[in-house]
Amino acid sequence: MMHSLPDGYHALVIGASGTIGAAFEQLLRADPRCASVVGLHRHSLPPIDFADEASVAAAARALAAVPRFHLIINAAGLLHNADVKPEKRLADLAYAQLQATFQANTFGPALVLRHFVPLLAPERALLAMLSAKVGSIGDNRLGGWYSYRASKAALNMLVKTASIEVARLQPDSVLAALHPGTVNSRLSKPFKGEQIGRPAAQACADMLAVLDGLSAADSGCFRSYAGEVLPW
Repeated sequence: MMHSLPDGYHALVIGASGTIGAAFEQLLRADPRCASVVGLHRHSLPPIDFADEASVAAAARALAAVPRFHLIINAAGLLHNADVKPEKRLADLAYAQLQATFQANTFGPALVLRHFVPLLAPERALLAMLSAKVGSIGDNRLGGWYSYRASKAALNMLVKTASIEVARLQPDSVLAALHPGTVNSRLSKPFKGEQIGRPAAQACADMLAVLDGLSAADSGCFRSYAGEVLPW
């Protein structure tokens, strides 16, 4: 499946309890070239919770003794929950929602970059953050979804900025922000995801294929599941 990685590569999926994260983990476990897959979430061992800063560092320390990872995917994120719904108007903006959305989509992934980049294998390694096309400033034609759009735009900047630093020390590593498209999942269910979304397994297979085709020169890119270069 991941032909650009060495035979016997090691993978890590963060957010493995979600629909997309679970699909990534399942696909990687089915790849005979993948030697091991670690899935992290709030109830895993070790646990990781973006609402708990210390848990991110602790999870990285707990995995420091295992083989370095050739593939790290962060599939954790927040669009809505019982208390959070995408804002349609400026009048809907509230500090608590902005904070919760940025914590899940930006601050947590930033700490993943800080603590897990050192766990990348010294040879070719891939680190992907699940972003969203609605986080593209250049592609924003409809407005709305203020905190989600802004948190993903900020995530894209983190990936791009980190890629410049990582290239100096780990030139064979590739960092990427990936747009999965509309997937049939809990996240998309309120937005007709069951009708218009693709199966999670297909979306993840597409994204893995995109990652597999990236070169070191592509590090810091923002791509769709089809490999399209998305505008910032």
